[in-house]
Amino acid sequence: MAKVTFPESCSNIEKAVSVYESLRRTRPKQKRDLKNYVKVFLGIDIPDKKICPEHNSPMDYLWHSFSADFSAERRTNADAIIWANRTGGKTELAAVATLVDCVFKPNCQVRILGGSGEQSGRMYEYLTGFLHSGFEKFLAGPVRKSKCSFVNGSAVEVLTQSPMSVRGQHIQKLRCDEVELFDEDVFAAAKFTTHSTSGIVAAMEMISTMHRPYGLMHKIVSSAEKFGTPVFKWCLWEVIEKCMDRSCSQCPLWEDCQGKARRANGYLKIDDCITQRRRASRAGWEAEMLCKRPSLENVVFDEFDTDRHVQPVDYDPNLPLYRTLDFGFVNPFVCLWIQVDNDGVVQVIDEYVRSRATIDVHAAELKSRTPAPEERIAATFCDPAGASVNDITGTSVIRELRTLGIVTQYRRSGILEGIELIRRAIRCGDGSSTLIISPRCQRLIEAMRCYHYPESGSAAAAGELPLKDGLYDHPIDALRYFFVNYHHPAKTTTRRY
Repeated sequence: MAKVTFPESCSNIEKAVSVYESLRRTRPKQKRDLKNYVKVFLGIDIPDKKICPEHNSPMDYLWHSFSADFSAERRTNADAIIWANRTGGKTELAAVATLVDCVFKPNCQVRILGGSGEQSGRMYEYLTGFLHSGFEKFLAGPVRKSKCSFVNGSAVEVLTQSPMSVRGQHIQKLRCDEVELFDEDVFAAAKFTTHSTSGIVAAMEMISTMHRPYGLMHKIVSSAEKFGTPVFKWCLWEVIEKCMDRSCSQCPLWEDCQGKARRANGYLKIDDCITQRRRASRAGWEAEMLCKRPSLENVVFDEFDTDRHVQPVDYDPNLPLYRTLDFGFVNPFVCLWIQVDNDGVVQVIDEYVRSRATIDVHAAELKSRTPAPEERIAATFCDPAGASVNDITGTSVIRELRTLGIVTQYRRSGILEGIELIRRAIRCGDGSSTLIISPRCQRLIEAMRCYHYPESGSAAAAGELPLKDGLYDHPIDALRYFFVNYHHPAKTTTRRY
């Protein structure tokens, strides 16, 4: 910071105020400087310790967000995923990031998009509270209900959860709060709003807890590595207050804590966390506060465990080989290759999932990927709907496959019958399992984890049937056809023409 000089008539108080305001306008150069800046001028002591080995501290996220535009090696983008616990300070921290962006980055356009109007308003409310605590001189006018402007050309505006509100935006920073609650069409439109300028790197920050294994946040986190997007994750232990004088053996948090709170430096009151732990289900506590796997309360196959049911398994020429098909064009066409060993264990050894291809393309792929000649295939089971004749072509999918050398058979059944058979394979009455899926079958594994019932309150939730979402239901349908046909061979239908 440049040296500040004062007239001789200045009192010590006036000098102190001048230095204080000069520091307010001085950009933090290091991570510790930013932490101190926020503590001094906003009164927030941001936790900066990661307690769990695979986690980050909240301060790690704030520094990533702020420093992206001042790095010696200019980044091509500053996107980030922030996955943190309930009451983990995500929204307030994003408001801090918005303030320092606007104060220290001229002409930075920031937009706030929440999973609901209330969520968007909460982040903006934090921001306006900060502005009215000594940052008024940075403003270029009054703080309005949903937007404000700064004298350096920066601006903040709250967007509504609609495609029309998002489309047409050309901004540098977009902060999406509680992504788990987003409409997927709105989220898709939001991806095209951020643009870098000569001095500011574009960034889309996706902030949320993760409630459901089939929700939007789960999809975003799962694809983060593929797209190279950093994930900043913290849980209760990164934001809880330091435990000083409690008896670990008597503490209700000990099962999960194991001494972690002794190393913490956060702000959440331990007593409040104990109360929340007593109120919550185990699944809810793990998902909302520990940021472990999402709650499985609405998942169809809640006992499916990747550690137990996903194991390396290859084709065995001494065992019969089955294929099972679910038809689709826009929705995916699915084929699973399955064998059953001498102990009755169903082994899914491979999968084929593809959209927007014709039957002849699928047939060629099935033949090339099948590790045995067609005459060695014990059976190819399929969706009974494949027998329906198309009004335009005058043929059916099953007939087309037969023409191409693939003979199929099917048995009509209810969805719940097949689901129950899969459940029995996942966990039998004696606790054993008769289902193994190869790690090659990534789409089926994801479907087993995410296939779910409709949300409570929806019209579809009144029944017992799982949601047909066009994503997870198709691999499950293919697996259902195998179980239904394999267990009831006498009722199987083979079409001949």
